[in-house]
Amino acid sequence: MLNLLWLTFFIIAFLSALGQWIFLGDSSVFASINNAIFAMAKTSVEIALGLIGVLAFWLGMMKIAEKSGGIALLSRLLSPLFSRLMPGVPKDHAAFGSITMNLSANMLGLDSAATPLGIKAMHDLQSLNPDKDRASNAQILFLVLNTSSVTLFPMSIIFYRLQQGAASPADVFIPILLATLASTVAGLLGVIVVQKINIKDSVLLLNFAGLFAAIAAFIAYLVTLTSSQLAETSDLLANFILLSLIISFLVAAHIKKVAVFDTFIEGAKEGFALAVALIPYMLAMLVAIAAFRASGALDVILWLIKSLVELFSLDTRFVDALPVALMQPFSGSGGRAMMIETMNQYGVDSFAGRLASIFQGSTETTFYVIAVYFGAVGIKHTRHAIGCGLFADACGIIAAIFIGYWFYG
Repeated sequence: MLNLLWLTFFIIAFLSALGQWIFLGDSSVFASINNAIFAMAKTSVEIALGLIGVLAFWLGMMKIAEKSGGIALLSRLLSPLFSRLMPGVPKDHAAFGSITMNLSANMLGLDSAATPLGIKAMHDLQSLNPDKDRASNAQILFLVLNTSSVTLFPMSIIFYRLQQGAASPADVFIPILLATLASTVAGLLGVIVVQKINIKDSVLLLNFAGLFAAIAAFIAYLVTLTSSQLAETSDLLANFILLSLIISFLVAAHIKKVAVFDTFIEGAKEGFALAVALIPYMLAMLVAIAAFRASGALDVILWLIKSLVELFSLDTRFVDALPVALMQPFSGSGGRAMMIETMNQYGVDSFAGRLASIFQGSTETTFYVIAVYFGAVGIKHTRHAIGCGLFADACGIIAAIFIGYWFYG
């Protein structure tokens, strides 16, 4: 699938340029595409290197959390739920620990750092898979949860907003949390329906009831706030959670007599290596996206969407940020690049700039995760993984649009 997608970007770019040359007499588009490819090749490296500090810091903190027992505790708490969602996995299997570590990284907004943890979890699940070429139900559920995983603290997005000069970089925290909750719930329910998981199980019912009650109460509170209060609350919660996580990791490690500094350095080194290892993946997708955009094909798609929205007399401002939403399922780095481009063009604190951030944080990268995670264990038949993943993406995108108008309308 990813091979076909990659090839499609280049073919569409070439055909678009060829059409402009033949019908409009514009041959400069070929040079524009080539220039965009080489410029993006350079940018892909700069993006990866720019994240070294963030990845090194958070992987260092994750290593402290792991050695202090925080991840193991979370795994034990989630094990009863996962054992029912994944009935084919033994209750005390190592896969649950790997899955928890991956989801924890996603919750902290460490989308890139979650990749090696996700591959480890996929290998653990593959050891239980009787058909090595065909994705198991447990692997599909894990992948969908991964692609739509709740981002508790979108660190990388806040980092980019800070770089772009946002007045309050963390004020997108609550909108991203609500949008990613929508995508996660949708993806989970989609898998439950397709796999015919017993939703009447008492543990599942209790967990879902508690989740929906918490979401409803949170939204009921937010409804009472003004627009300025929503932004202030989002910023306050984001910064409070960040500092609380750091302090809790360090205190727990001290109680467990963990060598905090040495452990942090160990994790930080992994973060540096991960940032460098990401370059080939980012390079492959970003150059294809650059060619696609430079050809003008994306502009035509956006013009068609905007024209359709105008037919219904609806606000078209969300279309300016839509490239992020359209690219995110295919490439996280591509979506991130388009988010930065949207911020540069319309302003980091503009409606489009903020909505681009919400799009970026609402879901993970479906096709990238499928290609990397399933490819790492040799799975060729993905079954319903793509359909459920894209369904979660669509729900997250729609929710992000409504939430963006609610907070910044």
